[in-house]
Amino acid sequence: MNARVLVAGIGNVFLGDDGFGVETVRALAAHPLPEGVEVVDFGVRGVHLAYQLLDGYDTLLLIDATARGGEPGTLYLIEADGHAVARAPGAQAPAPPVLDGHHMSPDAVLALLDTLCAGTGATPPRRTLVLGCEPAGVEEGIGLSAPVAAAVPEAVRAALDLIHGRDHDASDRPGRELRRTP
Repeated sequence: MNARVLVAGIGNVFLGDDGFGVETVRALAAHPLPEGVEVVDFGVRGVHLAYQLLDGYDTLLLIDATARGGEPGTLYLIEADGHAVARAPGAQAPAPPVLDGHHMSPDAVLALLDTLCAGTGATPPRRTLVLGCEPAGVEEGIGLSAPVAAAVPEAVRAALDLIHGRDHDASDRPGRELRRTP
């Protein structure tokens, strides 16, 4: 990654593994980072994230719990297409996002960003990536489950590889596979 990069940890620390993004950016912030890279714990403040993105970033790396059906602790790298939600050709655009600051998924944040950019002339990030982790549970409670907590150091390594422009390859070190998914 180069130019301005925003690494955004999102999730609710009061819902178990939903706090994965927050815990990962806390650990990531302890590492030296190149100039132009900002690491921010947004928690459940999705509206704030959308407004911060109006400041102009080349790349957005969202770190979040991401349920995709794998084993708890599985890491995923998802490259968004630069728009909030992929739609089938000819499908109607979604309605403008509802502003509920406590229930804004990454898709809702990106949809809000699209709306804000259209209204202000700002440019959204050229590249949007999601570094996700399969949660074991998102019930009320503080603290990550054992498999998700164990995935945090590997997620930090993956984020550092992405930030430094290295293709993350876990095959040369112990840890978890990073599944690249659409």
